[in-house]
Amino acid sequence: MTPTLADRIDALLPQTQCEQCGFHGCRPYAEAIAADAAGIDRCPPGGAAGIRRLAHLLDRPAVPLDPAHGVEKPRTLARIVEADCIGCTKCIQACPVDAIVGASKVMHTVLSDLCTGCELCVPACPVDCIRLDPMPVSQAEDPGHADAARRHFQRREARLTHERAERERQLAANKADVAAPAARNAVLEALARARARKKDSP
Repeated sequence: MTPTLADRIDALLPQTQCEQCGFHGCRPYAEAIAADAAGIDRCPPGGAAGIRRLAHLLDRPAVPLDPAHGVEKPRTLARIVEADCIGCTKCIQACPVDAIVGASKVMHTVLSDLCTGCELCVPACPVDCIRLDPMPVSQAEDPGHADAARRHFQRREARLTHERAERERQLAANKADVAAPAARNAVLEALARARARKKDSP
């Protein structure tokens, strides 16, 4: 299958899924660029080099990074300070690539090989137990790491969509279970009233 323009743009993005561009992940940003609905200057993790690659692909002039979306800086890896973690799971919920594992009221940990350095877990943590360490350059610049991050993001999005649909289905089923007896009772009451009227009529 021939890659679309959005595919080719997405392939140049760092796949941090950090949302600094204003979109929910790298792919929606790529689609917006392809549709000429967003500029190429909104990705701080990609930085100036990323802007140049996008400019070359799209035959546009390279422009400075828009500071409204952040500043270019070295990529980082999240690390949870185990002694301070309360197991609230908020960081797990915030991680766009499922790089954090743990359970409720159990200490969490970051799988550094999966971490993209999005930093979304930092503001989510209520006890400030997440630290940011430098990401090795080999990891930050590895296309394989970016490809894996894209797959993990897509898999997580698919899972969350399925879970939302399942919750909605269960909610609808619960409402139906509640409504059915009420409907039956309404029918029985109507029949009882009809019988009473018939009995009372001359």
